[in-house]
Parts: sequence; C-alpha cells; structure tokens
Amino acid sequence: MIRILIADDEPMIRAGVRAIAATDLGITVVAEAADGRQAVELVQRHRPQVAVLDIRMPGTGGLEAAAEIRRTVPETGVVMLTTFGEDEYILRALGEGATGFLVKSGEPEELLAGIRAVAEGAAYLSPKVAARVVAHLAAGGAGARAGRRSAARARVEALTRRERDVLGFLGSGLSNGQIARRLRLAEGTVKAHVSSILARLGVANRAAAAVVAHEAGMVPEPSDRPCGKAP
Repeated sequence: MIRILIADDEPMIRAGVRAIAATDLGITVVAEAADGRQAVELVQRHRPQVAVLDIRMPGTGGLEAAAEIRRTVPETGVVMLTTFGEDEYILRALGEGATGFLVKSGEPEELLAGIRAVAEGAAYLSPKVAARVVAHLAAGGAGARAGRRSAARARVEALTRRERDVLGFLGSGLSNGQIARRLRLAEGTVKAHVSSILARLGVANRAAAAVVAHEAGMVPEPSDRPCGKAP
C-alpha cells in the first residue's frame, strides 16, 4: 500500500486528488494539508511514501516544503502539482528534492502513474511537463544547446561505463527494479550505482540526474521508454 499526503490550498483540488487516488486500491491518503508548513509537519508525523504538493501555496510554498521534506524525511518522495506555464518553477524544483511533476489539467491516470513511479524511486514528468522541460533545454539557440550538451557530456565522463548505462535508463524514468531487469543486475547493485551517479554528477536527486542524461544525449529512444516517464 502506497501512503500519500496531499497539500493544496484549494479544497476542491485536494478533493479531486483524493478521489483519483481512491480509484487505485494500492494507494491510500493518510493526511491532507492546506499549506507547505502543515505539509512538512504532517509528513514528519505520518511518514508517507509520497507527498503530492502544489507549487504555489500561501505562506510556505511547495518548493520550500519539498526542500524541508528532503532534509528531514528523505525517504518520502515528492510529486509537484503545477499549472501549465510555470516553467520557471519546474527546473528550480529539481534542486529542492522533487522527483515528480504533474500538470493539474492532466489526465487522472498521470497522477496515479506519477505517484507509483515516485514511490518506486523513479523520476516522473507528465508528458506536458516533459515537453516544457525539453523546450527550456532547447532554448537559447544552437550555440547554447551545444554548450550545454558539451558540459553535460564532460560531467558524464566521470562515470564508469556501467554507471552511464544506469544513467541512460534513469533518464527514461525507470525505477531501480526496472533498470536492474534491463541490465540483468541485482536491484541493490543498481541502487549503489545511482547513489554514486548522484555524487559524481553533483546533483540532488534522480530528476536532476535525468536532466543531465537528456542534455548529454544518453536517453534511450522513445520506443524503449516506459509510457509517461521522464526523459
């Protein structure tokens, strides 16, 4: 059973997320919060596997809450709820501990898939959010793109060959178990590789590592990716 917390200052949004979660017998809502401060307190109390946070809330917002959750309850994964057009928040949230990003106008199935992916330790971007991230990475002209790709590839050179294999699948949004099956490794071995990758790249979480994988051109072709997972 995946235990989740929902945080949003709009009661109707919380009710909607709760109703969608209730359609999956493997997910249960253990707490709800109306702002980031309350969300952090309830996460510390209930220790859910996943916290679903609105980015913009009065007082303590979702970004600040995500950072505090990552610091105090690192075993809780964070899924951010955004409205279309909040591009500047998405990349900033990568450094604050969030590993999932969903658009409020997205399909209910995306919410369930995102919760399950983050609970399993994978990064997840809804298709709309993924498109915005890719567009952001592509902005700035060919020179800027080439510079970012060169810088990303230089960072990746610090990894072993096996770590690069793992990073490519991590960039596709696969969980440790899925990567282990693809590479025929023990899941514990993949977990160790992921920890080493994050340290060597100097990134905070899997989602940030996924961005490096994308910029370095290491993500497998779309036909090899799980549906809806982060590039």
